[in-house]
Amino acid sequence: MSAETYRDAWGIPHLRADTPNELARAQGRVTARDRAWQLEVERHRAQGTSAAFLGPEALSWDRLARRARLADTARRCFTALEQKDPETAAWVRAYVDGVNEGLAETTHPAPEFARTGLAPGHWDPWTPLGVWLATHILFAGFPAKLWREHVSTHLGPEAVARFAADGPGTAGSNGWLVSGERTTTGQALIAGDPHRFIEDPGVYQQIHLSCPEFDVVGLAVPGVPGVAHFGHTGTVAWAITNAMADYQDLYRERLRRTGAGIEALGPDGVWHRAARHTERVDVAGEETVEVEIIETDRGPVIAGGPEGLDDGTPAALSLRYPPRVTADLGFGALLPLLRARRVADVDRALDAWAEPVNVVQAADTEGGLLHRVAGRVPVRPAANSVRPVPAWEPGHEWTGWHTPPRAGLTDGVAVMANQRGPSAPLGVEFAPPHRADRIAALLAGKERWSAADLPTIHTDTHLGSAGPLLAHLAALPTAAAQTPEAALTAETTLTPETTLAALTPEVTLAALTPDAAALRDRLLAWDRRMDADSADAAAYAAVRTAVVRRLAAHPALASVSVAPAYPEVLQPWLALVPRVAYALEHLLRADDPYGIDRAATLRAALEEVAAAPPSGTWGDTHRLAPWRALPDTATAPGGEPGLSGDHDCVLCTSAVPGLTDRAARGPAARYVWDLADRENSSWVVPHGASGDPGSPHHRDQQRLWLAGELAPVVTDFARLTKESDD
Repeated sequence: MSAETYRDAWGIPHLRADTPNELARAQGRVTARDRAWQLEVERHRAQGTSAAFLGPEALSWDRLARRARLADTARRCFTALEQKDPETAAWVRAYVDGVNEGLAETTHPAPEFARTGLAPGHWDPWTPLGVWLATHILFAGFPAKLWREHVSTHLGPEAVARFAADGPGTAGSNGWLVSGERTTTGQALIAGDPHRFIEDPGVYQQIHLSCPEFDVVGLAVPGVPGVAHFGHTGTVAWAITNAMADYQDLYRERLRRTGAGIEALGPDGVWHRAARHTERVDVAGEETVEVEIIETDRGPVIAGGPEGLDDGTPAALSLRYPPRVTADLGFGALLPLLRARRVADVDRALDAWAEPVNVVQAADTEGGLLHRVAGRVPVRPAANSVRPVPAWEPGHEWTGWHTPPRAGLTDGVAVMANQRGPSAPLGVEFAPPHRADRIAALLAGKERWSAADLPTIHTDTHLGSAGPLLAHLAALPTAAAQTPEAALTAETTLTPETTLAALTPEVTLAALTPDAAALRDRLLAWDRRMDADSADAAAYAAVRTAVVRRLAAHPALASVSVAPAYPEVLQPWLALVPRVAYALEHLLRADDPYGIDRAATLRAALEEVAAAPPSGTWGDTHRLAPWRALPDTATAPGGEPGLSGDHDCVLCTSAVPGLTDRAARGPAARYVWDLADRENSSWVVPHGASGDPGSPHHRDQQRLWLAGELAPVVTDFARLTKESDD
């Protein structure tokens, strides 16, 4: 045989072939059949050509992709892979051949092709590397450095810690390993859920890859061969979360035009020639746009130029990121992962991992356990990690690579939830500890765990971050009272120069109205669970939103409300309301929150909601908002479903308080890997195996996903339905 394609009841592809390359070809072919439109979108995003069919809204991304040299970096990395690891390069080529074959033979392409007038294009051998790079270029959150510079400039250096958060939608992935001593079978269990922007089609593809050398089930990234992040070979399994490491740097550049081109001032005090050329970006419905591409000795210039930003700010920013420096995207780890038999094999494979930088957990059937960081993080001064640094000053160079840290287990378990854990030496900002602490507490509540028990943890909705806001509400006086902080009424007008010390001592905080007092008492009695059917959760979210909006609108924060004119694609990291929302705990606990009277602010927010309380439940407004390249297609009947969970719940379905209750981020997959019996493992994705809205498997897993249920992993080909010989 060449290759065989089978399907299970959920339409998940199970592929069998004689060699790894034949299997890779089959994987590319079946991915093109199931996800043709998705592959086309990802190819164009990697090339910076998506505006040609998606229109002006995609232009900012295309500019970034061009200026950051994503496609050129992918080409360099593939050329280096051919020289260093020809076996893996040939395997990637085989996958690309399969993609091109599958795209060419598609007889009923997704309807988006007809809507855009687009035909599936040709994949090059480097395209999977470009897809991987484009998917993860913003994963480390380098735009957060722009926010830190912005907020510290206007509010002082201490504001960096007060507004600590990792971008517009901070990470929410969970993972936990339970060793054999804590399971009913004596073999380890690994479970979790990667949280990303929920895309339609989904960012993860359930797949089964089998050949004489290996037999692996796992979650693949469409457009990339193999199984990188989550896999089970039968004798060893692994999973990851984002390590929250900082491995990309921004440099402020001094550029000047000369008769011969552009020069950049280096740390040696000398002007050096920068590479420079122009590219043209087609935009559907508009004129073609010319983009100037500049690259200094630090890296590609992603914002500004010799003339500064669009608002006249004299700034140019270059981005230094590992694959551009090393010509290595870590693809050399992919085949060894598939061939892994024991934890030691996974460990060795991950030594070749580049990016994104992950926390990895693995276990095998011989009792081997692994908890480590994998990826490439440069050694450089601490200032590089906080904000953009001046390229013309010495002392900001990369001088080597960190050794990835390792960690152990505590009481037979290990938890990873983007918290300040083993990767702490490699990062600046991490997720709050609420999810990690909650998972650890839940695991501690049961002596022995089975694979069937673990999905209850996936869907836990306890909101650990609710404490500070509720504590402030509890402190509000029912009768009129004066407090050190509440030295003004909610109606008092503040100016940036106003301080608490300057206020007259006669000003008092008004008593709560009966409705507000009743709402306050109701929230204090609430179980702090963000369940979709909870009216109390809806009321809490409404008060939180009102608090965030009032804080963000306060004159004391006016100086950071207007962001510098960086490219549109980077602006979400600079928006004030999301920053206040995700830093709310810090702002509510701070000793001196910029002269803002929090008691008055919370009282006003409580009164606002009490006067017009939400009429329904949390799920009425907390609805799924998946990203689609063409946003008005494939909408579910009756609209998208309501969701349980919230940003700091284990069930991390992230809204942006102050802006919207809708959740663009959430579990992009869930999994339970059982080392005692792989067929006792289970998984689910938000939508389904197919990207075609006309397929019965386009959304058939959503019912399971919403209910917190998982589909069984099937690996016995005798229990599958044969689809074709390829």
